[in-house]
Amino acid sequence: MEIMIVIFLIGLIGGVISYNMKGSMDEGRAFKSERGIEQVGDLLRLALAKGASIKDVQERPGFYLKQSGIVKDPDKLMKDGWGQTYEIVQTPGGEDLIVRSKKLLEYQASKG
Repeated sequence: MEIMIVIFLIGLIGGVISYNMKGSMDEGRAFKSERGIEQVGDLLRLALAKGASIKDVQERPGFYLKQSGIVKDPDKLMKDGWGQTYEIVQTPGGEDLIVRSKKLLEYQASKG
């Protein structure tokens, strides 16, 4: 009987810890995604400032990240905290680029 109680308590504690860890993991993924969006956006805007066309930067962001000389692995930088590739879209005026993550937007919407 005592062993069953101990096993039950271990399971209960494990469940509480895992539930709390999930929230922390999502916060970490959101933080990584936010920083990644800033980095990718800044580096792609530098490519635009050097004379690259918006259309070309939007279609081949990895090439321009590699050309910056700062990024060692552009494929890794182009992934958000959930492992999804960032979307790169033009602003409505077509003068700038926006880097966004669908998963980050979903997470922020669920947080309220």
